[in-house]
Amino acid sequence: MHSHRLKFSTATVTRWVKHMADLGLSADIVAILVGLAVGGLIYALSYPFVSGEILAAKRVASVSEARTKKSGTGRTVADIAAQRKKQVTESLKDMESRSKSSQKVTLRTKLERAGLDTEPRTFWIASLITGLLVGLLTFVSMSGPSALFASVATAIVGGFGLPNWFLKRLINGRQKKFQRELANAIDVVVRGVKSGLPLNECLQIIARESPEPIAGEFRYVVEQMRVGIPLGEALDRLIGRMPLAEVKFLAIVIGIQQQAGGNLSEALGNLSSVLRDRFRMEMKVKALAAEAKASAMVLASLPPSVMLMTYMSAADYIILLFTTTAGNLILLGSAAWMLCGVLVMRKMINFKF
Repeated sequence: MHSHRLKFSTATVTRWVKHMADLGLSADIVAILVGLAVGGLIYALSYPFVSGEILAAKRVASVSEARTKKSGTGRTVADIAAQRKKQVTESLKDMESRSKSSQKVTLRTKLERAGLDTEPRTFWIASLITGLLVGLLTFVSMSGPSALFASVATAIVGGFGLPNWFLKRLINGRQKKFQRELANAIDVVVRGVKSGLPLNECLQIIARESPEPIAGEFRYVVEQMRVGIPLGEALDRLIGRMPLAEVKFLAIVIGIQQQAGGNLSEALGNLSSVLRDRFRMEMKVKALAAEAKASAMVLASLPPSVMLMTYMSAADYIILLFTTTAGNLILLGSAAWMLCGVLVMRKMINFKF
């Protein structure tokens, strides 16, 4: 192909020389023009090699080929990203299905959440004893035909209400302590992973050196892993013992990293920052709602307090509410209306995080 171009160019130059000689141009001018034409032709043919276009094309082709070989059997980077996204979605669906299947809360689970090493039978015996004591105190302190009815009612409330209320307070207090210390525990994992320690060793450090209840719960995770339970399932059981959004975030981050890969230290570092921001926001909201809560407590305690003071100062004046049918209806309506007000105020001042 190049030989044909060269023959064509030589014949063309020869015709130009004859034509210029016929026009009467000098030999020097003709030589200059011929030299310029030949130089332009050589430059046009050698430009791709001089400019590096061919070398650049070869480099791009080699990089693309190497990336294709590295990514697997003909897969591109977009295919790898799509597969990673699919793995993340599948892991999230798997965690959601496992959490839905374990939503039933038994009394044993409540005792574990409260940190009590007690059997459910012991709890029921303690509840029965509490109910009997409350009913006996009510029966001794009252007289008349209504004493038996009041003692039975208070025994039921004392047997079922007080122990469960106490257990719920223990659970809430333990969960708040866990929530405050979880970000520090995650920082321990981040520093350990950055220094080259495996994740299991980082969890053991938390179980040994962290305060309660962080140490106890992570000790439970480590013991589960020692008997052959995978880390993902152990974290799911931790969610059952400590049903907090922060624990779910931790399980999701670790589960996604195990199935789809990624920088675990960076992901956990971001999670630690998010948990601290959530805790600061919660404290700020509670501080802003403290005045409203105090006002609600005062408003809710005013009617019973006024009724008690009136009964102590002028019993004949208020006793009609308890001895007449109209008074009983007034008390019932007032109690229902008061309950509605208390529930509305409680809904207004309580926030979920």
